[in-house]
This record gives sequence, C-alpha cells and structure tokens, in this order.
Amino acid sequence: MNSSPAVEPNHDAFPERVVAWDLFRQPLSWPEIVGSKDKLELEIGSGKGLFLQNAASVSPDRFFVGIELSAKFANRAAQRLHRHGITNARMLRGDGKDFLHEVVPDEVLDRLHVYFPDPWWRNKHKKRRVLNRVALHDIQRVLKPGGSFHFWTDVLDYYEHICGEVMDHTQLAGPRYVPERVASHSMDFTTHFERRARNEGQPVYRAIFEKI
Repeated sequence: MNSSPAVEPNHDAFPERVVAWDLFRQPLSWPEIVGSKDKLELEIGSGKGLFLQNAASVSPDRFFVGIELSAKFANRAAQRLHRHGITNARMLRGDGKDFLHEVVPDEVLDRLHVYFPDPWWRNKHKKRRVLNRVALHDIQRVLKPGGSFHFWTDVLDYYEHICGEVMDHTQLAGPRYVPERVASHSMDFTTHFERRARNEGQPVYRAIFEKI
C-alpha cells in the first residue's frame, strides 16, 4: 500500500499541494493505513507535525501515524513530511478519540504520544478533551505489552489531573519522570508548543506510562 500523503488535484497554475488524508471524507481501516508494518507509533493531535518530522527522521525503522482534527494544521504537517522526504510517517485528518476507539486494534502500538492537548477546563467544554477516561482505557488497550504512553503539557493542574486519572483508572505503570533535554538547534523540540514554552521560560511537565 502506498503510505504517501494524499495529493490534491491541480486545478490551478500552481504545483499540486500535498494534503493529509481526510478520514471524515474517506475512512480507512488500520491495515490500509499501516500495511504490514509492526513497529508502530501514533501521535494524537499532531499540530504542525514537528514531532512526526523529528521522530521519523531519527527512527527510520519505525512507522509513525499522526492524526489532527484541524484540516489546516493536518495539511501543514503532511506538507512538512513531504518537504523533508519522510516516507515512514503518515498524516491523517480526523477526530483522534474516535480514531483511537473505532479504528486502532488491540496491542498494535509500541508508543502513543499526546503532547500539549487543550485542557478544556469549562464544564461545557470537557467533552472536547482528547484524554477522557474512555480514551485512557483505549490507550491501555492499543499498546503492546511493554509499550508506552507519552504525555507532555505546560499546564501543571492538567498534568496532575491526567496523571491521577491514568493511575486511578488504568493499569499502566507510572508516571515515569522525563528530564528536560537540551535542544541542539532552534527546532530541536518535541513540538512547537514545547519550543514556545521553553523559549518563554515556562516549565513543561512530562510523563511516560508503561504497559507492563
């Protein structure tokens, strides 16, 4: 199966524009997305795709799937991967919670990443949270034994809330502390949100949970 980003037909005088695969328009099954690959990582909420670019570049033996709700950012992430010639990652546009619950099979992921999700503190907005209890149970379900869930945020209250939810409502072990890594260049950060937070002197809270 060809795992390259979708290419939008050229109706203008401009070159064809790479876009993320839109699951709202054309759903895909998990085998259609990853083929027969077995070293798999999923990022929910990929934003502009910095994590996918950096992680896929240093781990060519792994295949990365990113999903982002915003069409604008999903397409920018797909364009980033295409521009850097990265073929071991695929960018999707869709709802991360629904994708996790309905599409990703049991025990297929080595790692699942959620970086800087919106806390949605207001009660009327809590249903928008990426990390609710259903999603946390799904994260446990889709990880292989020995697999890990990586969670980063710049909001301390939300960090403590999610860590508490994982410890109280899943069997994942952790949180394991993750020390801050010194950036070797201006884009050597996990995501654009981490880059902005650290450049502004704001703390970033990191945790890894493992499926034993």
